[in-house]
Amino acid sequence: MGKVTGFMEFERIEEGYKPVPERLKHYKEFVVGLDASQAKVQGARCMDCGTPFCNNGCPVNNIIPDFNDLVYKGDWQNAIEVLHSTNNFPEFTGRICPAPCEAACTLNVNDDAVGIKSIEHAIIDRAWAEGWVTARPAKHKTGKKVAVVGSGPAGMAAAQQLARAGHDVTLFEKNDRIGGLLRYGIPDFKMEKSHIDRRAKQLEAEGVTIRTSVMVGKLPEGSKVTNWAKETISPEQLKKDFDAVLLTGGSEQSRDLPVPGRDLDGIHFAMEFLPQQNKVNAGDKLKGQLRADGKNVIVIGGGDTGSDCVGTSNRHGAVSVTQFEVMPQPPEQENKPLVWPYWPLKLRTSSSHEEGCTREFAVSTKEFMGEKGKVTGLKTVHVEFKDGKLVEIPGTEKEYKADLVLLAMGFVNPVATVLDGFGVDKDARGNAKASTEFTGGYATNVPKVFAAGDIRRGQSLVVWAIREGRQAARAVDEFLMGFSDLPR
Repeated sequence: MGKVTGFMEFERIEEGYKPVPERLKHYKEFVVGLDASQAKVQGARCMDCGTPFCNNGCPVNNIIPDFNDLVYKGDWQNAIEVLHSTNNFPEFTGRICPAPCEAACTLNVNDDAVGIKSIEHAIIDRAWAEGWVTARPAKHKTGKKVAVVGSGPAGMAAAQQLARAGHDVTLFEKNDRIGGLLRYGIPDFKMEKSHIDRRAKQLEAEGVTIRTSVMVGKLPEGSKVTNWAKETISPEQLKKDFDAVLLTGGSEQSRDLPVPGRDLDGIHFAMEFLPQQNKVNAGDKLKGQLRADGKNVIVIGGGDTGSDCVGTSNRHGAVSVTQFEVMPQPPEQENKPLVWPYWPLKLRTSSSHEEGCTREFAVSTKEFMGEKGKVTGLKTVHVEFKDGKLVEIPGTEKEYKADLVLLAMGFVNPVATVLDGFGVDKDARGNAKASTEFTGGYATNVPKVFAAGDIRRGQSLVVWAIREGRQAARAVDEFLMGFSDLPR
């Protein structure tokens, strides 16, 4: 694969970023991708390693050595064919996937990994520019009708695969545009929504009927889950109208922080804050938008969602942004001989952190403080592990000023009332209970109702959602037809 001695001759080339002062003025993407010559050099670094662990490190099992080699040889059109054979939406993963494939790269044992994600990004962007991404409608229709509930990456991937198998697919979304958390969770500066819009047009050209602003089932009273539905359909009606129903609604119930003062104004879930900005970016008018301008912002949660809150707050013009993580600060460099080829625990600094943020580790919030019903600050304490548990360290209490607090501590489970409406059994974590076995895979306890993506596996990555959507599509196709030619 690549150039035989390429890994010894060439260094890793990172994608570039536009300057911080420039990119803070807008919400557009600011990553500078590899040009054709740089991508060729990165492809040349791919080793003929015998056992390409990158394939297994990638949840969709991208055939990475092959498309690396094709880019090295300048055969870009076949490179996108190889990439699309396993991944419906490489423009999504090429932008926001954390690249577990690179952690598993054989070269990563004692050197810098091949820039797999940047090559993927370059392939799909060129494919769109050259007009190689086209609709592939089914040549023959089966007459079977499938409802896909939830239009995130799992739902979009499943809908596309099922449509290409010849089924009449309707994709339901409770919000006004498809994309799920890609649309109303991932900031535009990480992934512009035009990428979703192009795929939506492709889905429709392939025969998928897209129905937005439709809530299937109901949300609990007072739910903070984003919902801009104008119409409601009952689960019973859906089961009556369709030959199969695939639930891909995601894991949307945010993890709360029930400490004294939680009911003060100015404390919000990240998923109240981020979707509003995306909606405004789309040109919609929104009354009472949550804004960080002129405020001292505290983000509680050290993951990607917290980082997205940091970047958005800085673009609003926050006075200060501080991010808390309850876990200890990880090492700056992982112990590769110990962890390779698995995903390593190490300090990860995002582009949003580099734009301006104070990061605090091993910090637990004890209480929110306020005046006249509004949050003004919070009390914290440092924690450490003892006997496998996080315990407070006496004498480390501290107070922080805060005008806006954003809770970005992940998601606990799907909305229970939706699953209950279908009568779907739940596992111990509140997710839809469905096996991934090849025979009868992704089927729930309810006849002809399937589940895939975060609604089944819990909060996870976009690349896992795409994989589960593809696999579930095969399972549904097999259920309807008795066999399936769709890839696993």
